[in-house]
Amino acid sequence: MVLDKRKKERLRSRIVSFFAPGDGIALLMVLWVLTILMVIVFSFSFMTRTEIQSTVSFKEGMENKFLAEAGIERGIEEIFYRNMNKNQALVLEGSEVWNVDGTPYSGRLGNGFYSVRIVDESGKLDINRISDILLKNLLLNLGIEEETADIIADSIMDWRDPDDLRRLHGAEDDYYRSLPNPYEAKDDKFDTLEELLLVRGMTPEILYGNGERKGIINFLTVHANMSKININAAPKEVLMAVPGMSSEFADTIIDMRRTKEIMNLQELGITGENYSIIVPYVITTGSQSYTIETTGSRETEKRGYSIRATVVISGHNTYKYVYYKSPVETDSDSSI
Repeated sequence: MVLDKRKKERLRSRIVSFFAPGDGIALLMVLWVLTILMVIVFSFSFMTRTEIQSTVSFKEGMENKFLAEAGIERGIEEIFYRNMNKNQALVLEGSEVWNVDGTPYSGRLGNGFYSVRIVDESGKLDINRISDILLKNLLLNLGIEEETADIIADSIMDWRDPDDLRRLHGAEDDYYRSLPNPYEAKDDKFDTLEELLLVRGMTPEILYGNGERKGIINFLTVHANMSKININAAPKEVLMAVPGMSSEFADTIIDMRRTKEIMNLQELGITGENYSIIVPYVITTGSQSYTIETTGSRETEKRGYSIRATVVISGHNTYKYVYYKSPVETDSDSSI
């Protein structure tokens, strides 16, 4: 009996020692499988959450975009309304004509809203027609050094004129051919404002601005087809480019046009020598080209989706786009 008991103990010991390692491997495999399954579950959960957030973000972005597009359509509608009613003697509340000097307006659609600014292109400097004096003054007022301002102003004149004669600070083919990537002066009108980057002295910082200074592109146009500045639409920076214009007088003009359109220069009360200095550069009539800048957003957002478009009114309820950028970076305090 004792011998049988010992045999049984040895047999059980051999069985335990035989199966124990296998049990450990099986347990380890089970733990690994569980770990992998947990990783898969968490990864799937993270991906699902990311997809949901992306979908929501896309939906909100599209809503803001449609709000901004609604602002563009509202701006065009207000331009037509202005052209039909800007000289009306009696203005009923709620039917006021919108100004086209960059004054901000707003509208609501559901739980969202849009802001709209309209600027008549005649309130900007048309680089295909404007004088170099106005161009240089604008550059100086924006904080550009005089030497650089001279180079840019003269080079713009050389770029757009048909001859190959170089101004004192300008540039023609000989300069542009000497660049690492050579090209020739256009000797023709500018087609776009971005073309200014090809002109000697111009840099992206000067054209588009930075955190400390506005870009000159905000005050230039190729669509006005005017050699003078419309004082009913020009921002202060453009008004200050007019020779003989003081900061106080520019503020007076802006205050006057808030209540009524200035119909003639005599209303400004310019007298003496200043009259002969200022008058050759200003006018009170506008163009049929307008830049509209809108931003669409919902109530809970500080920033939204912005669009900038330039339209030309070609007839009764007829217009065409000559520029359209979507989206565009904007500064709510800047001019269009």
